[in-house]
Amino acid sequence: MSRRVFVVLGTLGVVLVILCVLSLCVGSVPVPVAELPAILTHPGQADTWHQVIWSIRLPRMLAAGLLGGALALSGLLLQVLFDNPIAGPFVLGVSSGAKLCVAALLVSAAAATQAVASWMTVGAAFVGALGAMALVLAVSRHTDSASVLVVAGVMIGYVCNAATDLLVTFASDANVVNLRNWSLGSFSGSSWGEVGVSCAVSVVGLACAMALSKPMGAYLLGEAYAQSVGVSVRGFRVATVLLASLLAACVTAVAGPISFVGIAVPHIARRLLATTRPLVLVPASFLAGSVFCLVCDLMARSAFAPTEVSVSTITALFGAPVVVWVLLGRRGREEVSAS
Repeated sequence: MSRRVFVVLGTLGVVLVILCVLSLCVGSVPVPVAELPAILTHPGQADTWHQVIWSIRLPRMLAAGLLGGALALSGLLLQVLFDNPIAGPFVLGVSSGAKLCVAALLVSAAAATQAVASWMTVGAAFVGALGAMALVLAVSRHTDSASVLVVAGVMIGYVCNAATDLLVTFASDANVVNLRNWSLGSFSGSSWGEVGVSCAVSVVGLACAMALSKPMGAYLLGEAYAQSVGVSVRGFRVATVLLASLLAACVTAVAGPISFVGIAVPHIARRLLATTRPLVLVPASFLAGSVFCLVCDLMARSAFAPTEVSVSTITALFGAPVVVWVLLGRRGREEVSAS
C-alpha cells in the first residue's frame, strides 16, 4: 500500500477517536474528558455522569459509528454493482422498502400487544430491502441508462413511503405513531440490544466486503474480464445484493432512513485515497462513514440545543452538495471525452 493510504486511514482513525470523545462529553450535561476513563471502566454507578454516558450517549455514539460505516459500505457496493456514481440505498428506494416492512411489523405487533426484538426489526427491514432491490434489478435489466435507474429507484421509494405513511396514519397506538419521528432518521434512543445487532451486522458486513474486494476489483474492469479471471459474475451479484441489502436494512431498522451517506461518503473516500482499489476503499469508506455520521449526529443534537433535529437533515445538508459535485464532474469528463 502507498504512504497516502496509511496516512488517510490513520487520520480517519484519529478523527474517529476524537469524535467519539466529543460525542460522550458534549451535551446538556457536560462530562469532563478527564473523568471519561473512570466512567467507562466502572459501569453501574448511580451518579448522573455514569447514567448519562452508559444509558444515553455511549449506545448512541456506538450506533452512529457502526451504522454510519455500514451505510457507506452499502452505498459503495451498490455503486459498484450498478456502475452508477449516485447509486445508494436511500436513492434506489432500498431504505424505503426496509422502512415499510419495519412499520408493518411494528403496527402488527402493537395490534397484537406483542414485544418486538431488535433482530425481528432487522429481519423485517432485510425483507423490505430485498423487495425494493429486486424491483430495481428488474428495471436495470431493461435499461442501460443510469438516470432511468435512479428515477425508478426514487419512484419505488415514493411508493414505499406513501404506504408507510398510510400505516402510521391509521395506527391507533401512541407508540406506533412515534414511527413518524423514527422515519425522519435518528440515532437517538438506541438501546444496547440494537447496538449489539448493529455491531454484529456491521463487523460481519465489513469482513464480507473485504472478502469480496478482489472480485469487486475485477468486476470494475468489466464482466468479461471478471469472468476471464475466474470470477462468478452471477455469484458476485447475488452476494453483493444480499450484503448491501442487509447493511442498509440494519441501519433503517435501528435509526430509520438516513439520507445521502451511502452516496456521498464513498466518493469522499475515493478522493481522499486517489484510488478506486476496493481493498483499501472498503475500510476507508467504512471509517469515513463512521466519521461522517458522528459529525452529523453531534451537530443534530448540539447545534440547535435544546432542540434536536433529525440526523438525516444534517446528512442531507452535507451529502447533497457532494452528489451535485459528482454529477458535475462526471458531466465535465463526458464533455471532454466527446470533444
